[in-house]
Amino acid sequence: MTLSPNLKGAFAHPVLKVISGLNNFNAASVAATVKAADLGGATFVDIAADVDLVKLAKSLTKLPICVSAVEPEKFVTAVAAGADLIEIGNFDSFYAQGRRFEAAEVLELTRQTRAMLPEITLSVTVPHILTLDAQVQLAEDLVKAGADIIQTEGGTSSNPIHPGTLGLIEKAAPTLAAAYEIARVVSVPVLCASGISNVTAPLAIASGAAGVGVGSAINQLNSEIAMIAAVRSLVEALATANIRALA
Repeated sequence: MTLSPNLKGAFAHPVLKVISGLNNFNAASVAATVKAADLGGATFVDIAADVDLVKLAKSLTKLPICVSAVEPEKFVTAVAAGADLIEIGNFDSFYAQGRRFEAAEVLELTRQTRAMLPEITLSVTVPHILTLDAQVQLAEDLVKAGADIIQTEGGTSSNPIHPGTLGLIEKAAPTLAAAYEIARVVSVPVLCASGISNVTAPLAIASGAAGVGVGSAINQLNSEIAMIAAVRSLVEALATANIRALA
């Protein structure tokens, strides 16, 4: 597995990736998310693959910077600007537009990206629109194509019908199921993302994930203090999950 120097050792414990959004190019919003990740104790941050945003993030934190895109060429300039790792995916924002990502396209994007950037740490999201069996097969193919990290998703396909804790578990069920099935067959870390909260983060670890990616549960909050508190709550939930796993 190819890991950037900034990530060496990070996966020895459950990781928390804080996501600002693949289509979020608002500098103030990204800055607030990055600051919250830094002050809250996250492992790394995930921002749009944009040179100016990479420079902004690096001025605000020493955490590793992940950049997300679905166009391989965007990664080249972002890495040159200082991004530590790259992510093909965070597809959730596209589904409302009617844009689908099928297995063949994601695999081809992975091959193109790896050819352009053979040494960078590469994470790839497996689309939740695929059947669970197809997600598992794609994950295996992505690892063969050079993916270092596999990310699951599924929050937008879930329609919770209950409030409170039960609703949070219902929301996370698709991505948890994908993480469980994929983690059993791949040798690289699996990040469980989309619909994850402090309630379900420990369930992701129990499902075999190496960590979680969280976006809207943090970046949609209306104050920096609330965002920092949300990050800390997730960090504590993951730490508790790790202690229980080691017990």
